[in-house]
This record gives sequence, C-alpha cells and structure tokens, in this order.
Amino acid sequence: MQDDSTDQQGYFITLEGGEGAGKTTLRDRLAERLTQLGHSCLCTREPGGTEVGRTLRSLLLQGGDLAIETELLLYAADRAEHVASTIGPALQAGQVVLCDRFTDSTVAYQGYGRQLDLAVIEQLNRIATGGLTPHLTLWLDIPVREGLQRARTRAQQTYESLDRLEQAAIAFHERLHSGFRQLALNCPERIRRVDASQDREQVVADAWAMVTARYPQLSQPA
Repeated sequence: MQDDSTDQQGYFITLEGGEGAGKTTLRDRLAERLTQLGHSCLCTREPGGTEVGRTLRSLLLQGGDLAIETELLLYAADRAEHVASTIGPALQAGQVVLCDRFTDSTVAYQGYGRQLDLAVIEQLNRIATGGLTPHLTLWLDIPVREGLQRARTRAQQTYESLDRLEQAAIAFHERLHSGFRQLALNCPERIRRVDASQDREQVVADAWAMVTARYPQLSQPA
C-alpha cells in the first residue's frame, strides 16, 4: 500500500503482533515517555478506539461464531470510524498517535490467518483509511506458542476468558505470524521488528530507540 499520509502533521505509530506480544503495554510505556517530554499523545486501539468501535469490539472478540467475511467487514467499519473521528483529527492537531493494531493486523489475521483474498483486503483497507498509512510500525515478534501461553496466563490472572481469536487453532496463529513476517519483508522502511520475547524493559528500550532514530525530535522536550 502506498503511503498517502504525507500531508499529516503528527506522527502515526502503530504496534503490531500476534497474541500475547505485549503491544498494549509497550504502547502505554512509549506514551509515558513521550508525555514526560511534553509531547501530546493519543493512545488508541483497534478494534474499539471509538464509541462505535467498542460495540464492534465486543461482537468481534466476545461474540459467537461469525462468517469470516462478516469479521473482515466489521474490522473495516471499525477502522473507517476510527480514522474519521479519532486518528485523523489527532494527526491534524500534530499529536503523536500510538495505535494498538491497524491495517497490518487485518492483512495478517484475515488475509494470512483466515486466508481471505489479499487484494480485497488491501482495497477495503484503503477505503476504510482514505489512504492513511502509519509512518512507523513496530512489529512485536514473539514465537506463537510463547505468545499464546502469555495470553492464557493473563486470562487466568484476570479471571477472563480467552477471546475468539486467542482460541483459534495453532495453525491459524502460525499463518498470521508468517503474514507479519512477510509484511515486514515487504515494507522494511516502515515496519521495524522488535524481539518481544526479551525482558520487558529491553523491549521498551529497543522500541524507544527505533522511534527516536526515526524521529530524533521526539527524544527532546517539546
């Protein structure tokens, strides 16, 4: 997908990866550092970054069986609302937007994982985003079984059930992991791999180094 986001004033950074990779934790730690330096940050996620999205998130992750085409279209609807009402305005205001999942997740999960047509997914992503592409993507790469074990441990600790995607067969998770790997190979300038099997503090340090190497100004007080 071509980057049509050059007219945006802010910084659009996405965090991607399979289950249990630690995307939300890393997003929040990066936001904490940026905020301490005086940079205005928006932390958001997909699905569920808007009021409409929260309803869709419940359907997608906690609902019953869905046709895979329905799943794909619900993610596209969530993204269209998210970009129009939240991400786009924040970027125009010059904020740093840190988003837990975006279009790469749809390619990996619904394209490689569910094995839906990649060309159709690319077209839907373009419609939903209006051509907006992240400026930088951090792919938190973790072995599939290790990530799923983390997800199960978290669910036990919080007394929650695994969501629909976490419960999918191991073959599904192996395919989507391959999808993220292929995306990183296809987009080396945008997508940077972070070894998410490391100690959490090292993951944060590596990710911060990648962000500030791309945008040195973010390492300085605003």
